[in-house]
Amino acid sequence: MSNGQLQLPKNLMPIIIGVIILVIFLSKSTTTINSGEVGVLYKTFSGGVVTEEPPLGEGFHIVAPWNKVFVYNVRQQELLEKSMSVLSSNGLEIKLDASVLYQPTANTVGFLHQTRGQDYLNSVIVPAVRSATRSVVGRYTPEQLYSTKRDAIQAEIYEETKKIVEPQYIQLNAILVRDVTLPPTIKTAIESKLKQEQESLEYEFRLVTAAKEAEKQIIEAKGKADANRILSASLNDQILRDKGIEATIKLSESPNSKVIVIGGGKGGLPIILGNQ
Repeated sequence: MSNGQLQLPKNLMPIIIGVIILVIFLSKSTTTINSGEVGVLYKTFSGGVVTEEPPLGEGFHIVAPWNKVFVYNVRQQELLEKSMSVLSSNGLEIKLDASVLYQPTANTVGFLHQTRGQDYLNSVIVPAVRSATRSVVGRYTPEQLYSTKRDAIQAEIYEETKKIVEPQYIQLNAILVRDVTLPPTIKTAIESKLKQEQESLEYEFRLVTAAKEAEKQIIEAKGKADANRILSASLNDQILRDKGIEATIKLSESPNSKVIVIGGGKGGLPIILGNQ
């Protein structure tokens, strides 16, 4: 030590420099892949993007400092396409909102990086969704888009988009049509028509119900008429006389005062005179 300064042995300097270089080398040679991600390895001096081997999985990896790792999120992701402007079959402009659920195909993400790069969302998915939406919506009328055919339209947009993106190493999970916005005048006309159709269906239902009720009453009346006819046919003077005798006996046993005239009634039945 001289003049208050620390003097290191000359033989330690190369060691210190070597340690510093090693630390820098290691910091440049390691990468960590987080959950839900994979890494695409790019070899600067030996072939570029690695596609023959699986991508780097989650965890810690040591990579030569002259190579690069491009990280891709392979979880399901959502793209919300709002107010896509499309034309219906009769040329009316319609605004449509849709959610696109997608993710890169993990095993082939190297090919995705090589052909489309990390901005594949804007270079592949967005144009594909818009193109498929225009193609599908152009086959339907505003009324079909607004009411009866929404599920079919959603399925067709999904199928057409899938044909475009899946060959480009992207997995399409679903397309959900969230909202269809029609011109105000068209929307009002459609809602009025649907209301009239609903009222017509309700009226038809009431007519059918009334017809069934009338039919039921006719059947019941016919049944009662048939029963009365059968009962009338089964009654004769002897049965009526026997019933009258049974009624006379029950009345005679009643504690109330009465006068019974035997044989005074029609057909020889008793006449019963009760006091008030």
